[in-house]
Amino acid sequence: MPRVCAFRLAAALALALPLAAPAAPRGKMSQDDHFLAAQEAFEKGRAAQLASHADALRDHVLEPYVEYWKLRLAIDDLPTATARDFLARHNGALVADQLRREWLKALARRQAWDEFDPEYPQLAGDDPELACLSLQSRWRRGDGAALEEFRRVWASPRDLPDGCQPIAESEIAAGRLSARHVWDRARLLFEIGQFTGAKRLLGALPPGEAPDERAFESVRRGAQGFLAGAEKLDLKKRPNRELVLFALARTARSDADVAERHWTRSLRERFPPEDQAWAWGQLGAHGARQHHPRALEWFAKADGIALREDQLEWRVRAALREGDWRTVRAAVEQMSPLGRNDPAWLYWHGRARRSLGQPEEAQILLARVAGEHHFYGKLALDELGRSLSIPPRGYTPTAPDLAEAAANPGLRRAVALLRLGLRMDGIQEWNWAVRAMDDRQLLAAAEFAGANEIWDRAIFTANQTVGLHDFSVRFPAPYRDVLGEQARSQGLDESWVLGLVRQESRFSASAKSSAGASGLMQLMPRTAQWVARRLGMRGFSTAQLTEVDVNVALGTTYLKYVLDSVDGQPVLAAAAYNAGPGRARKWKADRPLEGAIYIETIPFSETREYVKRVMSNTVYYAALYGGDERSLKARLGVVPSRRSGEGYEATITGYATLE
Repeated sequence: MPRVCAFRLAAALALALPLAAPAAPRGKMSQDDHFLAAQEAFEKGRAAQLASHADALRDHVLEPYVEYWKLRLAIDDLPTATARDFLARHNGALVADQLRREWLKALARRQAWDEFDPEYPQLAGDDPELACLSLQSRWRRGDGAALEEFRRVWASPRDLPDGCQPIAESEIAAGRLSARHVWDRARLLFEIGQFTGAKRLLGALPPGEAPDERAFESVRRGAQGFLAGAEKLDLKKRPNRELVLFALARTARSDADVAERHWTRSLRERFPPEDQAWAWGQLGAHGARQHHPRALEWFAKADGIALREDQLEWRVRAALREGDWRTVRAAVEQMSPLGRNDPAWLYWHGRARRSLGQPEEAQILLARVAGEHHFYGKLALDELGRSLSIPPRGYTPTAPDLAEAAANPGLRRAVALLRLGLRMDGIQEWNWAVRAMDDRQLLAAAEFAGANEIWDRAIFTANQTVGLHDFSVRFPAPYRDVLGEQARSQGLDESWVLGLVRQESRFSASAKSSAGASGLMQLMPRTAQWVARRLGMRGFSTAQLTEVDVNVALGTTYLKYVLDSVDGQPVLAAAAYNAGPGRARKWKADRPLEGAIYIETIPFSETREYVKRVMSNTVYYAALYGGDERSLKARLGVVPSRRSGEGYEATITGYATLE
């Protein structure tokens, strides 16, 4: 159970901290007001206005941000001594890393490589643009190893950062990157929708080897129409063949069936075998995402090429839906060592081995993941016949531990930013502050977050521990009185509701998503308005969605509506809550599916991970706070087969899916 006494101790420490400035006399700006005004001045590039607020913010907990903003506005002319002085005084702070990133880019723009090179290794974390700028600097010095590293960047499925463009252009001009290399990379960019990057890349090809710009644009804007006329093209020319393959992949992304109908025998025979295999791989992967019954057949025709890791994953998923355990095993075994050792594929590989009559091998694979604190760890326990065990509390922070957390400058800045409503800045500052903490420090920081009712950071921080754990902090239950009462009134499993809220908002009552969902249960405005009318709530305003009682009443009512609409199946209801009831029903199969297989084959990665976490959370909440202690596999159950005509349909919002 939550340790109230520890939280009270941390709360007392937190309340003693000057994390926010006291209210200013009437008519005068407080320090917090000055800070927000300074931020606005920075964002608008008004250096003089920013400077006018700086003096009022001396000794404010967020003063380093103001100094950083002043330097950022002068970054292109920033003297080296000034930059290094700031970096030294704020060594280890987030603002120092942010300034270093911007300063490095400014040095690169000035071609000041002698200053860039010694500063770059001080950078914390990854930055693809700066990594390319560092490669460019080394390449200009004639460092041969830089070219080898560039080739790895070139082969990665993402747009090439600007810093690597000079190297690419030089290598293409020198013929060390051939037209084939360029086209192979263009395919990668086409597949991830990086059309601008692909167009820029192909523009570097010599005349005659680049595609016609109008043809390229016609594929981008109307792939299916271009594909329909592919038979008339001169396919002896590589640019035309590549555009046809691009159009095929684009069409398959939205409808693999339509793409396959255009991929006629007479058309594909005009392509070399490796191109045909590539096309079948595209059809197989997109078909698997669309749960097409011929996806495995298409994958089988792609055996002439090495499938990418993501394509192999979808081959596994297609095989799971079909109950084809031999293909599950074969596809996992074709993955890279890193892929094969991912918990998901260890689990499904073990299941495949068991289904194929190899119990010893299955036992070894499942044991490697069993008991880990995630979805597959619990499923593996179930397969091995072992019960879930909550790890004992590994460490209880002492008063000095909590005092140290409360005094941590980064955590203080994070709390101050969050209290000013600067949520993303506060989260970034908090995550930076805890990134190098050991388990004891993490647990103290998590307690500090809980004391300040910053539940999402308490959960995030407690989740980072490696050897010492406290699951009452990982799985807190603030607002349990409201959530439990509403869950009972709707006939919902309280542990399931807690698990869903933990995933939706991490118990942040003020949380708001980029899509506009608000509050604990992350309700969209239109959904909330519909439920409010259904409940007869007069004068309801979406501004009330940050009020805990209102949000939970509306959210649990809607959750009950969704659960009833999918025949009381919690797995389907969780998917529906995230992606809409229509989609959740459409993802069913023509035969009953094991709940774990239904989840694994959800086409949207966000929804797939969401449902896994909601159901995994549910098991922990039941174990920690009392409730239905069925195993995860039992809770997932079996998803019934799709009924005739079941699929997308209008929902309460009037659209095909929930907002």
